[in-house]
Amino acid sequence: MTKIALVTGASRGLGKDMAVSLAKKGIDVIVTYKTKPEEAKNTVRQVQALSRNAVALYFDAADINSLDSFVTGLQGQLKTLRREKIDFLVNNAGVGATLPIANVSEEDFDRLMNIHYKSVYFLTQRLLPLMNNGGSIVNISSGTTRFCVPGYSVYSSMKSAVETFTKYIAKEYGTRGIRANVVAPGPIETDFNNAAIRSNPQMKDFLSGITALGRVGNADDVGSVVAFLCTDEAKWINGQRIEVAGGINL
Repeated sequence: MTKIALVTGASRGLGKDMAVSLAKKGIDVIVTYKTKPEEAKNTVRQVQALSRNAVALYFDAADINSLDSFVTGLQGQLKTLRREKIDFLVNNAGVGATLPIANVSEEDFDRLMNIHYKSVYFLTQRLLPLMNNGGSIVNISSGTTRFCVPGYSVYSSMKSAVETFTKYIAKEYGTRGIRANVVAPGPIETDFNNAAIRSNPQMKDFLSGITALGRVGNADDVGSVVAFLCTDEAKWINGQRIEVAGGINL
């Protein structure tokens, strides 16, 4: 039977390319969205154009109390697709925020923690019983866990927590053949964080200049790596952090 992946935050940008890249590997996809239902439908159409099944589900990573209802809805969609479990989970949903330490409020901290760490932790916890043995989890982190970008102290701290959590998933669920890895993108020209790179040519030029390949990333630089980690070609890669950043700050 064709395998199936859940990709959170896949209505646009990196998540969209991940979903399409998975479809190119012959994998069906369930995508989630929060604010862009029409764009999520477009992602679904692109997956279907590759002769793969796809559906879109609403998911608010900031609302921890909604996790149980989301999982219930997911189970309903799986039944519609004549499945009981998923094979792959890609925790991609997130938001950007440039907040100097002096300006961070407790509300800011809690919001970023809920979206980037707490929801990843507890969604994964709830979905592991609904994952087939031999599956794969890919958690999306950031190059800023290795190098510092002023204003990213909260965001990057949460991503660092996700990287540690990923190793624990790999350790505790290896007996089920479930692998867990991290993909850490560098600067990507999408609409993430209010299109900070796309809308700022000076920033884009600076980041290109400190990257070995001489440019910032595009969405399609990342999706293929995520899809690879969900195939048997990556069957012996486990508990690893793979930075997809073109060689920035080497």
